[in-house]
Amino acid sequence: MRVEFHPDAERDIANAQQWYAERSAIAARAFLTELMASVDTVAQSPKSWPRYLAGTRRYVFAKFPFSLVYRVTDELLTVVAVTHHRRKPGYWSERH
Repeated sequence: MRVEFHPDAERDIANAQQWYAERSAIAARAFLTELMASVDTVAQSPKSWPRYLAGTRRYVFAKFPFSLVYRVTDELLTVVAVTHHRRKPGYWSERH
């Protein structure tokens, strides 16, 4: 399945990665590793994860307080947000 990142989701990732990098290079690498593993897992079976807000689905990271929020069509998985669990739910809901 083809995977695409919304530009704002790319900013979510960059901001989180920078936050971790300022504290620990190891944590920053671990965050990116978990992100990519999450994307791979979701891409293998995108409709397996629970429905969420605004027509999306959500995959909760195992080690970091983040979720991968995405939309799926027949051939495309669009990552809409990589959201921290303490952010306001649905702040990203206007992203298309």
